Amino acid sequence: MDENEIEQLFENKDDACKTLMESRKRIDEIDNDLVDLIYERTLLARDIIYSKLFLGMEIYDKSREDTIHAKTVEMAIEKGIDPDILSEIMNMLTILNKNKQKEILEE
Repeated sequence: MDENEIEQLFENKDDACKTLMESRKRIDEIDNDLVDLIYERTLLARDIIYSKLFLGMEIYDKSREDTIHAKTVEMAIEKGIDPDILSEIMNMLTILNKNKQKEILEE
């Protein structure tokens, strides 16, 4: 996008500043929601680990992780998000849950 195209997006500097501030406010709200969702996701580790133990399942489930990875890549492509970066984020969330499950087992 060149400078002329960018200038056409806003009526004036106040308009651009307003858009900037509103966008930053919304990003802050989304960040808060993301943290809440990650917390909720991590809380499910207790249910998962106890269910696996009761069912006699292995703690590590590679097929589940492969399914999550494939779904993540597919969704990333559909939404125009870098699939490698989104996969890394999901890997970090998976590690967070695995660590929480290990912590629960050690209680």
